[in-house]
Amino acid sequence: MSARIIPTTDTPGAHEAGVIFFIDRALATFAKDDRKAYALGLPELQARVRELFPSIAKFSAATSEQQDQILQSLDDQSPGAGGRRSRRSTAAQTFFETVRVHTIMGFLIDPDSDKRGNRDGVGWKVIGREPEHMFRPPFGYYDKDYPGWQPNPPDTEKSKS
Repeated sequence: MSARIIPTTDTPGAHEAGVIFFIDRALATFAKDDRKAYALGLPELQARVRELFPSIAKFSAATSEQQDQILQSLDDQSPGAGGRRSRRSTAAQTFFETVRVHTIMGFLIDPDSDKRGNRDGVGWKVIGREPEHMFRPPFGYYDKDYPGWQPNPPDTEKSKS
């Protein structure tokens, strides 16, 4: 599913970024609460495969185009989607939204993290983010005791007015 949400084109996709390893790790650690969405959603996904393509046994056996159609049918049921709602299944909605969020997280996570996503920084390369531009928190009163903190010198222009 992740490989269809962020497909490989002329740029790397979820497959190259190792998103499935990120999702696996997430469901074992910080996203344990999302296991239920997967447990309920996977059977719903397989039911949708059989509904749309009776000759196909499972999602992974479908062609890319068929997989896109299956995922689109799940997305059409998502809250706020403009498409038709052929079946109301909270599990399918929650599952698809959860997989989509996990896919994006795994594609864009800090490649130096221990979460196993964004392998070789491919997600950052796709969006043009340079790794050397890391977030640095602003210093203020709450961290004035931090060893590396130094106050800015007063602005002489403003102090004259």
